[in-house]
Amino acid sequence: MRYTQWRGIQFLFMGLVVSGVWANEGNASPAWQAPVQTDTSINLGDVSSLVGLTLEGLIAQFGFPQSVHAVRGLETWQDDVVFTYEMGDFYVYKDRVWQIEVKTAYGIRIGDNLGSISWILGEGTQMYSNYFLIPLRGYPWPLTLRLNFNSEGFISAIFIYRPDF
Repeated sequence: MRYTQWRGIQFLFMGLVVSGVWANEGNASPAWQAPVQTDTSINLGDVSSLVGLTLEGLIAQFGFPQSVHAVRGLETWQDDVVFTYEMGDFYVYKDRVWQIEVKTAYGIRIGDNLGSISWILGEGTQMYSNYFLIPLRGYPWPLTLRLNFNSEGFISAIFIYRPDF
């Protein structure tokens, strides 16, 4: 991360929060139907509602993060700033959360056996050698649930993200 980018993050903690608009790119036709949100309030029972929060909203909801760090992508445009809280990691692009990594979502927890999650696998699920991608419905933009699993068949990571990023 360049010095100027780091300085920008430091200014955030001094009260300078930039606001912006994240365009609604439309909805895909995914398999898992989430509760439809009729207002813009945050539903902590549905962690997917946290994707799309502004930095101001994230800090208002959870306070200052336990830590902030950079995650390098293969390309420079794929670099992320990650805000770490007790409930998980929030990946930020510009001024919005575009991905979260959590310990539990939709009744699934890290450490669960793959056999216990078959109920969530449905139409649109993509299966790979060590993860599943499950499209989510009912949100103002497309969302995907990614479940990573280890060689023993246990969930090792849970991500919810905007696939249109």
